[in-house]
Amino acid sequence: MAETTTTAYAPTDDVPPGSLITQDGQMQWAGLLLGPGTPYEIDRGGLTGWEDLPEYDSSDADHPTAHGAWPGARYARPRRIGGSVWTVPAPDDAASLEAIRALRQALLLGDTERWLAVRLHGETLAVRARVSQRVLAADRTYTTQGVSRASVQWYATDPRRYSVTERTAVTGAPQPESGLTWPLTWPLYWGQAASTGDVTVDNGGSAPTHPVLTFTGPCGNPTVTDRTSGRRLRYSIVLAAGDELVVDTAAGTVTLNGTASRRHTAAADSSPEELFAFAPGRAQLAFRPDTFGPGARMSVRWRAAEW
Repeated sequence: MAETTTTAYAPTDDVPPGSLITQDGQMQWAGLLLGPGTPYEIDRGGLTGWEDLPEYDSSDADHPTAHGAWPGARYARPRRIGGSVWTVPAPDDAASLEAIRALRQALLLGDTERWLAVRLHGETLAVRARVSQRVLAADRTYTTQGVSRASVQWYATDPRRYSVTERTAVTGAPQPESGLTWPLTWPLYWGQAASTGDVTVDNGGSAPTHPVLTFTGPCGNPTVTDRTSGRRLRYSIVLAAGDELVVDTAAGTVTLNGTASRRHTAAADSSPEELFAFAPGRAQLAFRPDTFGPGARMSVRWRAAEW
């Protein structure tokens, strides 16, 4: 009997976005790869809702005694992505059934969002999404030839499309310069700071992106200020050596050592976590704890985001 080979991932596995994609025109949903070189051909109509601006809610207020309105904030609604996939397996019943079963498993009705990644012209972008609709045709073509058409719609509660590469920046607490060395020699050298406490982050996309910040002790009252937007996150807490305070600004969570919520330690002058986002372009962050010891640092993780 011939040995049966299996894929490295199950269709439902939430694998890193774009990790299975090898060429343009392919898309990856969870642990299933679709497109050229797979048993699943994407319909020539492509995807709908992928490159479109999402719908949005507006807080514009109409002028009561004049034409027009006062412009307000606009917030994007969830993104809906649709498309059709043809299953074109090898011409035998076993292959047809295997392809359909894998598609069924991947396109399930679940509560957990997974990565949906698409590569076009060398660029791979991804969203977190769930399947909201699946129509698998069990027609004569499928019965006689094993070829079937599946119409699928995904629902992404976060409408932004992210780079598959997650970037990281790390800085220690600010350290003073060593100062002048005696006897003085020309030119004077004032020394160099071991750490400035400043870090630059770059969002090369077109949409704001929310970072994940990790403060590592020993330090007291960890504080970070985005000099570009003026927003600040500050927490009234003392971190011992090795303690980690993780702030997920997208989820609005503040967690100590991976278990205990510490969002209540936010200081009065701290911005809401959900508003701490990097606009397209470059941002300058300043890490300024009130007290600190050797090993105190702040790390920032983010992905460039596109509409």
